[in-house]
Amino acid sequence: MKTELTELPLDQVRTLLAVVDEGTFDAAAAALHVTPSAVSQRVKALEQRTGRVLLVRTKPVRPTESGEVVVRFARQLARLERDARAELGMSGAGEATRVSIAVNADSLATWFLPALTRVPQEPWLSFELRREDESRTASLLREGLVMAAVTSSPDAVAGCSVRALGRMRYLAAASPEFTERHLGGALRDALVQAPVMALDRSDDLQDTFVRRLRRSRTGASAVRHYVPTSEGFLSAVAAGMGWGMIPESQAEPLLRDGRLVQLAPERPVDVPLYWQQWKLHSPALVAVAEAVTAAATEALRR
Repeated sequence: MKTELTELPLDQVRTLLAVVDEGTFDAAAAALHVTPSAVSQRVKALEQRTGRVLLVRTKPVRPTESGEVVVRFARQLARLERDARAELGMSGAGEATRVSIAVNADSLATWFLPALTRVPQEPWLSFELRREDESRTASLLREGLVMAAVTSSPDAVAGCSVRALGRMRYLAAASPEFTERHLGGALRDALVQAPVMALDRSDDLQDTFVRRLRRSRTGASAVRHYVPTSEGFLSAVAAGMGWGMIPESQAEPLLRDGRLVQLAPERPVDVPLYWQQWKLHSPALVAVAEAVTAAATEALRR
């Protein structure tokens, strides 16, 4: 049976968002100053109107794929409302506009924070940055958890625009002592035995390098050290814990002073980066996008 959908009642949409953000119906009721029964009724009414199950009733609750669409709409609606209030002079004194962005660790450690300093501070902005691998930042956009993201995906998330930022170049490197101890002989064979660094379990850049070098499906060594920050990762490689793929801008000073040795200089790995954001005419988003794009033009390879 086809559902006739003429509108999404705003009280129901905002209630669904509250349930997702608070994690339970009771917590959402407290946040909205209504009864849990009213929250449940609004969510059920919205599900009946859309003809879709919008929530998985777990603890905490989580949105279904259809629920993510409504949650994203709710967050965009809230963004537009805040912008309208600001333009009408209805914002509270000193109230900052929050901008949530997902960004990968290496961008965060190199060029991204300087980009944010270029954003005009009138009106005041409050940045909420969420660190995630560039291959997974788009999922935060899809779930409506952030307004914009630095991602490796050129495919626009539904309801978002996308633009190319440039390519971040990575160099395979290790300390001189580590190279002498573990990487004697043919590099393509030594790398599958030598300890390797990774940011987290989703970081497959080192495996990509080894596969390209060997022209096979064999990845890097199973002996892995996980260090979840870009700065810590660099320090661990320089200390000789393992070899790793390091952003060019971070690696070059250590290569010059001899603290690092580049492995296979003729085989850098370039990761294309893109900026994706909600398709909203939001002054805050426009200002951030312009600053990020300008900084990326200077910091990344074209």
